[in-house]
Amino acid sequence: MASQFLKSNRTGWLMAGPAAFLIGMFIILPFVFAIILSFTNQRLISPNPTEFTGLSNYRQLLSVATLTLDPIKDAAGVMQKAADGTLEYPAIRSFTRGNPDFAHLAGMREWFSFGWGESRTYVLARDVVFLTALVNTFIFVLVVAPVQGALALGLALLINQKMRGINVFRTIYFMPVVVSIVVVSLLWRFIYDGDSGLLNNLLGAISFGAIPRVDWLGNPNTALGAIMAMSIWQAVGFHMVIWLSGLQTISPTLYEAGAIEGATKWQSFRYITWPGLKNTAILVLIVITMQAFAVFAQIDVMTNGGPLDSTQTIVFQAIERGYGKQDISGGSTISVILFVLVLSISLFQRWITRERP
Repeated sequence: MASQFLKSNRTGWLMAGPAAFLIGMFIILPFVFAIILSFTNQRLISPNPTEFTGLSNYRQLLSVATLTLDPIKDAAGVMQKAADGTLEYPAIRSFTRGNPDFAHLAGMREWFSFGWGESRTYVLARDVVFLTALVNTFIFVLVVAPVQGALALGLALLINQKMRGINVFRTIYFMPVVVSIVVVSLLWRFIYDGDSGLLNNLLGAISFGAIPRVDWLGNPNTALGAIMAMSIWQAVGFHMVIWLSGLQTISPTLYEAGAIEGATKWQSFRYITWPGLKNTAILVLIVITMQAFAVFAQIDVMTNGGPLDSTQTIVFQAIERGYGKQDISGGSTISVILFVLVLSISLFQRWITRERP
């Protein structure tokens, strides 16, 4: 019995060996190198030797400080105002450049500011672009994950029926998934075009010209939202299939019993469908979250991180710095931070959705 067990176990390892080797070579080993390089000043092409720098890369990316300033006053104590009527404040650079009293602010720039009475508080950062990318990524995840998951569930409920031609609709809904994300991004870039894009033409035709044309990808206020809408449309079919597979595991006898008891459609969904989809919901939530954190291709093709850094994301920054700017240590540091974020959120999601006694 023992020899048979060892033989079958050895056979399993031999069959899994090639896959394990490839995973180790192209996933585990590069990630280990990324962790090591994040503590150095490694550049892709540099005449200087690589040096160990400790946590300096992490401090450069994550350092944040606040500076509260009072309005400028003249000799009589009257607060000065700009031409537009707003209060004037001292220049930030007078505190962040060559000021020994504020040495900890050296090299920092304004990220954003807000008023508090007459004073104004400035939030400063050493790497404003990365923190902007971090915020944009979280906004992307918080919007795309629930909206895409809900739409996918709605589509799955619609096509989970036995009727003629239903497979045609399943194919139509799934088609954007099999098309390359680069092709989809190029297509939607033409749709969003500010001059002759399909979206502007459609809105103008519906409103008889009342809705003005919008440069959807050239406006910082609309660029990220436009990419969110495209991303939701492109991947909703994939998650629809996952929901559909979960729906088809629920026994029809449960619905028959509910109908006999007089349950409405909402009650059937709440007490039969949704509990039966719990494990599927966990899978969909984790997959959507990981995909949303890894958004890159649509940013690269449609906006290249602009306008005014309004569509910067973590993965885009990692690739831009690692290969575009040849800053391997900076790109590795961003990759490690992304890994910690995704792992933490995934564990939190799993804890929230765990089985409770």
